[in-house]
Amino acid sequence: MVRGLALTPVKFGISFTATWFNQAGALLHIYRDGSVHLNHGGTEMGQGLFVKVAQVVSHALALPVDSIKVSATRTDKVPNTSATAASSGADLNAMAALNAANTLKRRLISFAAHHFDVDAQSVQFADGAVIAGDQQLPFAELVELAYLARVQLSATGFYRTPKIHYNRKKARGRPFYYFAYGAAVSEVIVDTLTGESRVTAVDILHDAGKSLNPAVDLGQVEGAFIQGMGWLTNEELWWDERGKIRTYAPSTYKIPTCSDRPAKMNIGLWPGGGNREPTVHRSKAVGEPPLMLAISVHQALSDAVSSISGYRFVPELNAPATPEALLHAIIHEQQRAGSSIS
Repeated sequence: MVRGLALTPVKFGISFTATWFNQAGALLHIYRDGSVHLNHGGTEMGQGLFVKVAQVVSHALALPVDSIKVSATRTDKVPNTSATAASSGADLNAMAALNAANTLKRRLISFAAHHFDVDAQSVQFADGAVIAGDQQLPFAELVELAYLARVQLSATGFYRTPKIHYNRKKARGRPFYYFAYGAAVSEVIVDTLTGESRVTAVDILHDAGKSLNPAVDLGQVEGAFIQGMGWLTNEELWWDERGKIRTYAPSTYKIPTCSDRPAKMNIGLWPGGGNREPTVHRSKAVGEPPLMLAISVHQALSDAVSSISGYRFVPELNAPATPEALLHAIIHEQQRAGSSIS
């Protein structure tokens, strides 16, 4: 048995390099009972996008998050949609929703200032209520008054990522709005007789900016790392003699399971994080960047194999580092170590 250890950093650019994809729209309705209906261009696939966008709207209007109803993505509601990809789902759609919420908030503030004869700056939203001078009333009550006064209670929101531009032919420009950072330390153990390996411990620190939802983001970091670990250790693509891919589903190749999770796995979000660019609440994307943290696993496996020759050579270890690939690298390293001694 040999052990390996590696630390790898990640710097991941956030934005679609096809500039026109960096846009999103939202549609927001406030009903007479104070409930809010939201539709935006992002697709929920288990990554917590709807929760994050609803939280942004609830924070803007000072309402409980359970009063925000998010409906399924539909282009008959919001035409300016882009693929929920490039880790930009929250960046784009939450900002579009926030712009819609702020439009409605400004309307309600203007109405409240006129209705209660107070300065607009004195109107505040807090804990499901609205304070207008000496008056305080529930949010739903103000909405009812606004409805009776024929104030529009629907608004659209739109957001386009600023500052980015990229010329593919010249390979020049600013393709990314900002970068997400992270680092991972992985410890592995390798059986030199069989090539089997296991990740025994991982420490991760990831930059999510001012996280919109730390619980969701921590789960995203853990899931992305495990997915990346499978990508670099198990998930080998194989084509038959006719060129047809045979490893096309989880039933035909090995993906990581809960038993593959390292026994020691410490994950933290950088507490000093905060996006230098004015993203929604200064947050940063979390979807894809943590996947690259798993490179530390492959490098740790390479470090373990390199120990066979006293770290004199860089092993020829392919990715994914399957048991077969590891055993091939081990044998080759043993041969190189023997020839260098003789």
